[in-house]
Amino acid sequence: MNEQTTLFDREAAQPLPARLRPETIDEIVGQNHLLGPGGILRRLIEQDMIASMIFWGPPGVGKTTLANVIARQTKARFINFSAVTSGIKEIRAVMHEAEENRRFGEKTIVFVDEIHRFNKAQQDAFLPFVEKGSIILIGATTENPSFEVNGALLSRCKVFVLKALSEEDVLALLRRALVSPKGFGGQRVDIDGDTLRLIAAFANGDARAALSTLEMAVLNGAFDGETTVVTREIVEQCTSRKSLAYDKDGEEHYNLISALHKSMRNSDPDAAVYWLARMLEAGEDPLYVARRVTRFASEDVGLADPRALEIAVAAYQACHFIGMPECAVHLTQAVVYLSLAPKSNALYTAYEDAKSDALTQLSEPVPLIIRNGVTGLMRSVGYGQGYQYAHDTDEKLTAMRCLPDSLLDREYYRPTSQGVEGRFAERLSQIKAWKKKHENQ
Repeated sequence: MNEQTTLFDREAAQPLPARLRPETIDEIVGQNHLLGPGGILRRLIEQDMIASMIFWGPPGVGKTTLANVIARQTKARFINFSAVTSGIKEIRAVMHEAEENRRFGEKTIVFVDEIHRFNKAQQDAFLPFVEKGSIILIGATTENPSFEVNGALLSRCKVFVLKALSEEDVLALLRRALVSPKGFGGQRVDIDGDTLRLIAAFANGDARAALSTLEMAVLNGAFDGETTVVTREIVEQCTSRKSLAYDKDGEEHYNLISALHKSMRNSDPDAAVYWLARMLEAGEDPLYVARRVTRFASEDVGLADPRALEIAVAAYQACHFIGMPECAVHLTQAVVYLSLAPKSNALYTAYEDAKSDALTQLSEPVPLIIRNGVTGLMRSVGYGQGYQYAHDTDEKLTAMRCLPDSLLDREYYRPTSQGVEGRFAERLSQIKAWKKKHENQ
């Protein structure tokens, strides 16, 4: 005899993120720029004017949830496609069925999660049905759709960018889980605010990760009579992370990035890697770290090792492509390389000195000799008169002066002798000597 399960039994067996999945717009946490009062996507949903669209955003921000809410609110037939199990044949079969249903007034929403995993042929199979309006396509992707979705299909879809949830958004979701009948509202759970905030911080904007962590912590909590006690230590065990003192919006955030920057400047790779790990393991955005490392490559290394900037930019791209935790090793490579690279702040000081002059002399005119005389009138008043084209000379040099008269003797870039910059210093010295020799010719 088969045992019949109740709806409550089926819901209780589901993971917490599935049980708490919102069913209306108002239950969705975050995305206020799209779903708040007057938000464009909210208006489209409420007015039942949904067209094909792409949701682009990091994991756990509610892309699938939003598609389900749209389907429920618009009373459309909802079909979920998988890039792994759906071939061209299956896609076309469903598309033709949707075309038939459209004739009877039924709308069909086809949701394609991770649409970037569909190959070109699979994406092309949707195109004619999107064009005819047989289906409303909603794609979700964590990758830039400009590169991952066929241009023809993308041009027929509105792209909505979903943002990572803020820590306060995630906290609100966790508090809801503790009181909701679909969550832990039917049992007593004792967890303090700081521990709940720790879960929110470790989730790094991912609602699914936060709810899964809370569920695991509650399941592993200690019993005190009828109360389940969840301590900070239990959460740390569930996340396999040590609790690190870190506030991404507070002083410690700036203390740690300062420590990383100064350790690299002091050519101390061990300290630099330690401070890097402190930030990443506490939940810092790796792209933020990568941006700071890229700045360092020019501010503190510069032309002493021109490859430093290439490596820093490559590390940023790696962080963008694969994210944490895998990209930690790419950032480590960049941090160690920059720590060991020869140091020069000549580019930084050059710009700061030039900026100081520029701000105090904003009205200084461009010398006529290097103005572009594109009309007869311009040329008649001296634009471009006497201009010397360096490529016409054997040395590829001229003694023509390009600074305003009031700044003719100013020197902004003063290269050091460190690393490769020593060669730039030698070259600059030769250029200046040649120009001095020929300045009266």
